[in-house]
Amino acid sequence: MLSGHRNKKYKCGEDKLSKILARRGRWSAYKLVLMQAAVAGGASVFFFALWGVQYGLSALAGAAIAVLPNFVFATLAFSHMGASSSVKVVKTFYWGEAVKLLLTIAMFSLVFINWKVGFMPLFVCYTLALIVHWTAPLFFKQS
Repeated sequence: MLSGHRNKKYKCGEDKLSKILARRGRWSAYKLVLMQAAVAGGASVFFFALWGVQYGLSALAGAAIAVLPNFVFATLAFSHMGASSSVKVVKTFYWGEAVKLLLTIAMFSLVFINWKVGFMPLFVCYTLALIVHWTAPLFFKQS
């Protein structure tokens, strides 16, 4: 009977630790998303200042298409952590990646159908945000 009580305490502590780890992972992913938003947003301002509203909005659309799906992925993928929930972790990563891909396709479709966009600024900002995503691990300190 006493042994069962110890297991409950351990389980409760393990759940708390899993939530802390999930929060840390989510925060690291959110930092990456913020970094993407800053770079792509800066490029959008650049396009707006040099070429006007249409190019600025096109660049902003490209930034949003890159950043918002990554934010959704980070939220879904880091909802679970820990060895005891490893199956949930894998499922949420796959689910998050699928939602990210579908959201990216939907956003590109909506932008192309509903707006007259400048292709160059849209894809420049989208590509910049992707490059930030790929190179960000070089800049984040691992501890």
